[in-house]
Amino acid sequence: MFKKIPLHTQIIAGLILGLIVGLVIIKFGFAPDFTINFIKPVGTIFINALKMIAVPLVFASLVIGVANLGDISKLSRIGGKTIFAYLITTVIAITIGLFMVNIIKPGDSLPKETRDSLMALYDDAVGTKAEKAAEVTSQGPLQPLIEIVPENIVQAAADNSSMLQVVFFAIIVGIALLQIPKEKAKNFINFFDAFNDVIIKIVEYIMLIAPYGVFALMASLIVEIAGDNPDSAVELLLALLKYTLVVLGGLILIIVGIYSIILKSFTKIKFTDFIKAMRPAMLLGFSTSSSSATLPVTMKLVEEELGVSEEVSSFVLPLGATINMNGTSLYQAVAAVFIAQALGMDLTISQQLTIVLTATLAAIGSAGVPGAGLIMLIIVLEAIGVPGAGVALIIAPDRILDMFRTVVNITGDATVCVAVASTEGELPDGLIRQSNPFTANVEEGVG
Repeated sequence: MFKKIPLHTQIIAGLILGLIVGLVIIKFGFAPDFTINFIKPVGTIFINALKMIAVPLVFASLVIGVANLGDISKLSRIGGKTIFAYLITTVIAITIGLFMVNIIKPGDSLPKETRDSLMALYDDAVGTKAEKAAEVTSQGPLQPLIEIVPENIVQAAADNSSMLQVVFFAIIVGIALLQIPKEKAKNFINFFDAFNDVIIKIVEYIMLIAPYGVFALMASLIVEIAGDNPDSAVELLLALLKYTLVVLGGLILIIVGIYSIILKSFTKIKFTDFIKAMRPAMLLGFSTSSSSATLPVTMKLVEEELGVSEEVSSFVLPLGATINMNGTSLYQAVAAVFIAQALGMDLTISQQLTIVLTATLAAIGSAGVPGAGLIMLIIVLEAIGVPGAGVALIIAPDRILDMFRTVVNITGDATVCVAVASTEGELPDGLIRQSNPFTANVEEGVG
């Protein structure tokens, strides 16, 4: 019976039950020992499992993503346009997120007492702010470039805070695979292709315990931060609401702002017609929270509804499912700054630029499956010296936001695909084609 309930419904139920249990414990003055000693560990296991899979997920998906380009020459024209468009839109999305979260400052709405309680929870992971400031001050201006190149890749892979080094090495491996004889590269690529599938399956396993992890994290978080001040729980929930609205506002701005401008600049397709054509894929992405699962539908719609050639769509869209995560990147930027604000940590300009760089590169290695964005957020947090355990603050609304940001990711893939096809002269002069039975079937199946 329980297995028939969709995972996202289970997660929402888990967070609501966790919230209720936490508030009941606070309201009636029950001792928090049971919650801390027996419920919280479930949430800790969930977070550790997400950290465990981060390195292999990034490495495998990146190697396959680069190797699937086929040959280096494709990067000169179609590949160059595609990668440039994806990277530019990703950076713009992150910048929008940083701008909104710094202007609205949802984490600053927490009172000092609540911030101090939160900081105490993660103090061991963070260290003192003075030590962090000393580290940043002592570094030279080119230190970030130095740290991208690993001295020891095995050592880098053992430390989530060194994920940029893993990303760099994976890209180099992928490029090298394109330049050695195909018969020699084939076995290596097949291995990583299978390895990538295994990792994605493990992510699915981890997400099965997500409802219990969310319940445990929510219940223990409310109990721990409340202490002798139950109002702290209410203050945190209000801050989470503001955070959620900032993320949703940024996601809407990406679609109606960035994507509509791209379509108007490079194609003759009306934005409303484009959204109507892509609606089945957007609905499927919303329900599955997976860009990868929606990819076949996206390709079919782009080809049959928008007139893009199979040659362009089969190259641009799979690449987009690997490196184009605009919605996820904006969410990571907002979440990272929100968590820092909630912990009372002031991020420097350098640290916020690190968010731009890390979130962009993390997006390249982020698999298009549910839960991957949360893993990448941990990487971004640890890159700027904010404890990865801080994701406990934003995990409650994460599943709902994951559904919305997947829609943005899918829409971005299709937008860039249409724009690239137009610059190659492969887009019909007329408007989109009339709806076909495939579209109707998809809409019926999803809706």
